[in-house]
Amino acid sequence: MLRIYTIPLSHPSAAALGMARQAGLEFREVSLPGGLHPIVLRARGFRANTVPAMRDDDGTRTQGSLSISRAVHRRVPAAGLFPDEPGERRAVEEAERWGEEVLQPIPRRLIRRRLRDHLAMREWFAEVASPFPAPKVTARALTPIVPLFVAQAGATAARVERDREDLPGHLDHVDALLAAGTIGGETLNAADWQIGTTVRVLLAVEDLAALIEHRPAGAHARRVLPDHPVIPAP
Repeated sequence: MLRIYTIPLSHPSAAALGMARQAGLEFREVSLPGGLHPIVLRARGFRANTVPAMRDDDGTRTQGSLSISRAVHRRVPAAGLFPDEPGERRAVEEAERWGEEVLQPIPRRLIRRRLRDHLAMREWFAEVASPFPAPKVTARALTPIVPLFVAQAGATAARVERDREDLPGHLDHVDALLAAGTIGGETLNAADWQIGTTVRVLLAVEDLAALIEHRPAGAHARRVLPDHPVIPAP
């Protein structure tokens, strides 16, 4: 059976799962423990450390939400992830690529920076995203390895502050894509899944929600991913 490897709270994983469900694919989700997933993925034959990762019945491995969207589309073109008309498809691909390259890393950097700076955030993460008992103990066990995840994401204090400053402009761009009809149509496309899941995570961040919830981007994010646990302010 097709397997999709994920970790809890991963918005790219949510995008991959959503696209697979929309296409009607039969698959098994394999949820890996956050922080330990690179070891498991390498052991399963994947070449990179990132989720989402997909393994086909024939052993073909695909990693990353961009690659998975195309793999799902090849399997089920009728799912509507990419339009048939060339110009419309280019617009969706450009929006999806912007969502992956520019928007997707923002909540990752924000959360990892807060995990580094605040023990309470590590306790929250251990409770909602870890299979291990005793969140307070797990949170302290995470302390030595969190700087590695921060470095991998480039989540410096200056970078995260710039992300916050740039966020209104990024949300304006999402609203513009909705107004143009590139995203937000009757059937969710690949860019909807890429962008909407990222905005939904940002909407779940307590001290960012007010910037997003009354925008078209906020309503779109709730449509794409109705539920997401609240991410507490530090």
